[in-house]
Amino acid sequence: MSEQSAKPFLVRALYEWCVEQGYTPYLAVRVDQKTRVPTEFVKNGEIVLNVGPLATHKLTMDNDWVLFNARFNGMSQEVAVPFAAVIGIFAKETGYGMGFQPTLDAAESDNGQPVELAKVPDEPLKLVPERPSTVPKEKSKVSHLKVIK
Repeated sequence: MSEQSAKPFLVRALYEWCVEQGYTPYLAVRVDQKTRVPTEFVKNGEIVLNVGPLATHKLTMDNDWVLFNARFNGMSQEVAVPFAAVIGIFAKETGYGMGFQPTLDAAESDNGQPVELAKVPDEPLKLVPERPSTVPKEKSKVSHLKVIK
């Protein structure tokens, strides 16, 4: 029996902390073939998702997947992110959070070959939901992430 990753537990703990503090939890994801997100919002093979209670419906974080429904440009879509693809979680308002090394299955397909990342649009990344930010831009940068293995 192999040891289970601590990543799902840490992500859930930071998610709960963000919500209890009144912060908006954002999930940073490296997109691969197993990740189901709206590809038009993928930039450089990654996407940042607002996973706060006001932006998601039916959010589930088990030990393997983050699953929820959310609106992108007014259309409801199902989102499915394997924990292997999660590269960070942070509070939008403070940037406080934690970064992770992507797991091998997030970078390789089932046959061991590198996966082709989703096509990246030229337009800037739009986060969900589209609301004006009350946080100054310099505060919204992610600067406190630590990478763990």
